[in-house]
Amino acid sequence: MNPTINELVVYAPSEDFEVSKAFYSALGFTLTEGWGGTMDCELGGAKFRLQNYYNKDWAENFMMKFDVNDVPTWFAHAKAVIEANTYGHARIAAPEMIGDTHIMHVWDPCGILLIFIN
Repeated sequence: MNPTINELVVYAPSEDFEVSKAFYSALGFTLTEGWGGTMDCELGGAKFRLQNYYNKDWAENFMMKFDVNDVPTWFAHAKAVIEANTYGHARIAAPEMIGDTHIMHVWDPCGILLIFIN
């Protein structure tokens, strides 16, 4: 029998844990308490574990790619979320087409790059 992997969960940093939890919740992620002061964030087929830990170099070089069905809908949703509240340094860039690929970038409150693509 060959070894298998049942699940992969990456650990993401947060500069202000409460602000990051609020940000991901507003984006639509379901938050459930993890262990050791972490928070599991899940939406559709995506899952990651938010940590109450921050390292600037790590955060600003950390990326998560989300394969979505509709980038313009995600852009409108994320833009409304960011404009409706103060989420640290969260920001968004307008979607763009690169070849046949529709792509949008969102930076979370601590600088993590979220890439929405279809």
